[in-house]
Amino acid sequence: MKNSKRVALLGMMCAIAFVAKLVSSVFPMVSGFLSFDLKDVVIVITGFICGPLPAALVTVVVSFIEMITISSTGIIGFVMNVLQSCAFACTAAVIYRKDHKMKGAIIGLVSGVLLTTAVMILWNWLITPLYMHVPRSMVVGMLVPVFLPFNLVKGGINATLAMLLYKPVVTALRKAKLVEPSKSGKGHVKWGVAIVSAVLLVTFVLLALVLAGKI
Repeated sequence: MKNSKRVALLGMMCAIAFVAKLVSSVFPMVSGFLSFDLKDVVIVITGFICGPLPAALVTVVVSFIEMITISSTGIIGFVMNVLQSCAFACTAAVIYRKDHKMKGAIIGLVSGVLLTTAVMILWNWLITPLYMHVPRSMVVGMLVPVFLPFNLVKGGINATLAMLLYKPVVTALRKAKLVEPSKSGKGHVKWGVAIVSAVLLVTFVLLALVLAGKI
């Protein structure tokens, strides 16, 4: 991919990721401070197309823009956003780069969800007491009943959305000549994967509403 096209593509993905963050506000919050975030869908798609380092770059840029515009969590929110998005998107991108097939994408996304969950439990244990000004023992009591299911459901939503949107997004970018044509020539949607992803997405959304106390 030529440098000018890569810069244009990454700039566009940054803009779309920020819009996705704004759209995420329609989701109810969990426990009053945990919010679902759709920008990771855009970032992991960027990672699948361009690799883990560009995904990390988009993560840092969008998280910084978020910090200075719409976020009230300051540098702590910025650090947590970067850790979360990189753990998810970069992990998935590294695995997909090694196994550039549907199996690699699925393994990468599942691995990203699991690693993100582990990373965020650790960092919430470290940082949340400072951010919320509460005893660490209170946060420890929230790790399994709150943080664990929240991060698994959040990651599940982002992973299934990425599976559903990757092919249409890549097809559109190829038509715009921002992404090179597929060498294999196989750009069709696998409907079995799409149907399973859609069912999983509905399931995770329902779980998210349960966690938020809406149903």
